[in-house]
Amino acid sequence: MSLETRIDDDWKAAMKAGEKARKDALSLLRAAIKQRRVDEKIEIDDAAVISVIEKMLKQRKDSITQYEAAKRQDLADIEKFESSVLTAYMPQGLSAAEIAAIVSAAVAESGARAPADMGKVIALVKPRVAGRADMGEVSKLVKAKLAGG
Repeated sequence: MSLETRIDDDWKAAMKAGEKARKDALSLLRAAIKQRRVDEKIEIDDAAVISVIEKMLKQRKDSITQYEAAKRQDLADIEKFESSVLTAYMPQGLSAAEIAAIVSAAVAESGARAPADMGKVIALVKPRVAGRADMGEVSKLVKAKLAGG
């Protein structure tokens, strides 16, 4: 079963069960997937759905920070709930050791020696960790590895 089909089935189940908040969060996700399909004129596969979810999770994270800074816990709680719904569709995360091993392999494979070579390493790492690691943290790890030699 494709990820998009699973999301649609869960949306229908939430609607039948009267879980309004869950249905609303899944409706936003379904709309974002459909928007990407229309904008890019492509057939959406699981990798594309995961990238849509990643983008939505990043937006939620930013919103939570802003709402909490503005002392709007009610809105932050809604964003946190939506994040928890979205996270359920993400693949199992990688451990720090697994990420470090992938980065080390990419550095060796690309022949990178200096921070200027960071783009080469990221290009190799990104498809290997897609949806399973925070790219911000991965970038920091790559930068530290290249700075340290």
